Amino acid sequence: MNKEKSIKVGTKITYYITLTLSMLVGFWHFFVPHLYNWYDYLPMQYENLIVGIDYTNLCFALLLFGSSLVLIILAKSVFALNFETLVFYTFLTVVWVFRACLATFIEPWPLEPIPAVAIGQLIGSVILALLMVFVTTMLWKTRVRVKYER
Repeated sequence: MNKEKSIKVGTKITYYITLTLSMLVGFWHFFVPHLYNWYDYLPMQYENLIVGIDYTNLCFALLLFGSSLVLIILAKSVFALNFETLVFYTFLTVVWVFRACLATFIEPWPLEPIPAVAIGQLIGSVILALLMVFVTTMLWKTRVRVKYER
């Protein structure tokens, strides 16, 4: 049986949806400081703090955007059940699960100043994490099944 044909169409579609959403969140994070006036809340005399926040945010944005884009480019390799690219997608899934757990259990996003944004981020990160866990599980199960059939 062809490996790529053994992966269901729904899993493939969900794969692309999750990566597109992850990539869009990464792209959005490049502009977050200016969109939400982060610098208005920080004393300007703490330049090291501002630079540290900028570095963290920009690296996070690049991680999400770049990893997601690379995984879209490597989709053929993922659907061929290549071990290394499955590990790469699994890593990005773990990043999103960690984000969802942080927002849900460990340190929920404060509802001030805009409650709808905080609730939207919570719901969005949980849904994206669950979808990615679904895709990751389906890909690994298919890989194990295909290897067992040999």
